[in-house]
Amino acid sequence: MKPILFILSAIVGSVLFSCKENDKTVKEEKKVIKIERKKPKDVSYHFENTKEWLKTKTNDSTQLYIVYAINRTDPQNLKNLDSIVVPNDSSGDLAYYLPFPLEIPYLKEIDKIIYFSYPTQTFGAYEHGELVYTGPTNMGRKKDPTPTGLFYTNWKAEKTTSTFNDEWDLKWNFNVENKLGVGWHQYELPGYPASHSCMRLQEKDAKYLYDWADEWELKDDENVKVKGTPVIVFGAYPFGQPKPWYQLVSSPNSLNIAESEIEKWTQPHISVILKEQKKRQAFQKKI
Repeated sequence: MKPILFILSAIVGSVLFSCKENDKTVKEEKKVIKIERKKPKDVSYHFENTKEWLKTKTNDSTQLYIVYAINRTDPQNLKNLDSIVVPNDSSGDLAYYLPFPLEIPYLKEIDKIIYFSYPTQTFGAYEHGELVYTGPTNMGRKKDPTPTGLFYTNWKAEKTTSTFNDEWDLKWNFNVENKLGVGWHQYELPGYPASHSCMRLQEKDAKYLYDWADEWELKDDENVKVKGTPVIVFGAYPFGQPKPWYQLVSSPNSLNIAESEIEKWTQPHISVILKEQKKRQAFQKKI
C-alpha cells in the first residue's frame, strides 16, 4: 500500500509542479512583447513647401501618414501650413520618426502605461517596457494647459459632447481626469497645442487607445473599485518659440526622449502604479 501511495503522491506532485511551471511560463510569455519594425537607412529631415510637396505625394499614403505625424497635424490641417518638415527617407516605421524610446527596461513590470510629452507633442503607449503604439497629439493651449502628472483612464465614450462647446462632437473620447473633464479624443490637429486642456489625436490613434486602455471599475456612483490604465503627462511646451520639430532639420535627434527621462517622470509614481496594477489583476481573476 505504501509504494502505491508514494507513486500517487509523486504523480500528483509532478502534475502540480508542471502546472506551476506552465503558469510561470505563461506569465513570462505575457511579458515578452517583441514588435518587428522596419528601420529606415537614414533618419534626417528637410523643409518643403507644403503645396508643392503635396502635388507629388497625394497617392503615397504611407509617406503622408509619417509627414502628418512629424508635423503634429492631420490631412486637413497640413494643407494650411506654408512649409513642413519631411524625412529624407520615409521607408521606416513611424516609431523611428517620433521621439519615444522603442524599449524601456525600467517599465518591464508595468502591464500598460501611456505617456504624453508636452514638449514634443507626442504620445507613447507601452506594454512591459515595449513601445506598442505612438503618434502625434495637440495638447492644451497656453491659456488652458493640459495638467501634468499621473492620471488613470476612467470612463470612455465613442462619441460625446465637449463641456466647453456643445457644438463640438468628440469621437473616441477617453477621460483621464473626471473632475476637470480632461482626456484624449479625436479632433482636428492644427499642428500646435490648441485644445482646451485635452489631448487631441488623429482618429485612428484615438480609436486604438480607446480599445487598448482599460476603463475603471466602480463600486458605486462615487467610489472607484479598480482604476484604469496609468497615464503620465510630462514637460512643458515652449510657447512663443518656433515649433520644436523644426529643430529636426538641423538636429535629427534633438527631440529624442531618453529612457532616463521616462524613468525620472515615472519613479515618483512607480509604487502607486504597481499597487493599482495588482488590484486590477486580482479583479480580473475574479471575473
